[in-house]
Amino acid sequence: MGVPERQVIVLAIGGNSLIVDKQHQAVEDQYAACAETCKRIAALLKRGHRVVITHGNGPQVGFILRRSELASGELHSVPLDSCGADTQGAIGYQLQRAMHNEMRSWDKPLQVATVVTQVLVDAADPAFEKPSKPIGTFLDEAAAKVRREKDGWYMVEDAGRGYRRVVASPRPKEILELEAIKCLVDAGLVVVTVGGGGIPVVTQATGELVGAEAVIDKDLASSLLAQNLGADLLLISTAVEQVCLNFGKPDEKPLSRITAAEARKYLEEGHFAPGSMRPKVEAVVEFIESGGKAGLITNPANLDRAVAGETGTWIVP
Repeated sequence: MGVPERQVIVLAIGGNSLIVDKQHQAVEDQYAACAETCKRIAALLKRGHRVVITHGNGPQVGFILRRSELASGELHSVPLDSCGADTQGAIGYQLQRAMHNEMRSWDKPLQVATVVTQVLVDAADPAFEKPSKPIGTFLDEAAAKVRREKDGWYMVEDAGRGYRRVVASPRPKEILELEAIKCLVDAGLVVVTVGGGGIPVVTQATGELVGAEAVIDKDLASSLLAQNLGADLLLISTAVEQVCLNFGKPDEKPLSRITAAEARKYLEEGHFAPGSMRPKVEAVVEFIESGGKAGLITNPANLDRAVAGETGTWIVP
C-alpha cells in the first residue's frame, strides 16, 4: 500500500525526535536532527504531495521552564501557554530554515510558513480535575512542598526519581487559526502548525480567550487538524519503524497493515503504552473513524519509504 501522488499529508513530528540523546540537546543539535527529517519531507514534496507539519515540544518546554526556575531571583516566570508559543516559534523557525536549505537547489522551491496556533479546550474538561501530564524538572520533596504551597502546583512522585509537576491534558476542541491554515495550504505553502498540540486556551463567560495551564496531546491535535483539512493521510513520526504488539518482549510482533477496528481492539486489550504509542494509535483511529482515508506510523528515517508503501504501520478503514 502506498499513497498516490498529490495528496494532502498531515505529518506529526515528535518533539523528542529533535533530540538524539542527552549529549546532543543544544539548539544546533536540534537543528541538525530537524534537517535530517526535512530531507525526508522534501522527498515527499518532490512527489507532489502537500505536507502540513505538526510537531511536539515536550523537551523544549522543559528547557524553558528550567531556565525560568534558575532565573527566578531576577526575572518573571514564563506561563505554560507562553512556553508553548515560544516553542512554536523556535521549532517553526528551525523547520522553515531546514526546508529552505533543503530546497535551495530546486527550480521552484516552495514557501514554508509557521502559524502560531491556539487550540480551544473545554474549561470543564475532566482533565483539569485530574492533572496527569508531567512537565519540567525533578525536584526533591522539600522543593516540591514549596511549589505546592506557594504556586498551587500539583506534584507527583515519579518512580523514586523525585517529584514532578503535572498539568492537565485536555482534549482539543477547535483549532482557532484553521481558516488561515487552509488558505496557506490551498496556496501551495508548506505549513507548520499546531506545534506542541497547540497553545491551550479557554473561553471565559465574556467570550475572552485566556491561556490555560495545560498541555494538549500533539497527536490528538494533529488528528483533529487532519480531520478539519480533509487530509488524505495522517502520518505520525515516532521512534520506531513499525508499531508492535508485545513491544520489547520475545514474542514481539510488528504490524504492517491493520484496520481501525483491529487497532481499536488492540487498544482495548492494553497493547500500547500510555504516553508513548497509545495516543498515536488513538489519534489515527479517531482520524479514520471520522472519515479519514488512512493513517501511517513510522520513524523519521523511513518517512518517504513508508509513504511509498515499503514499511511503517498502516491503519486503514
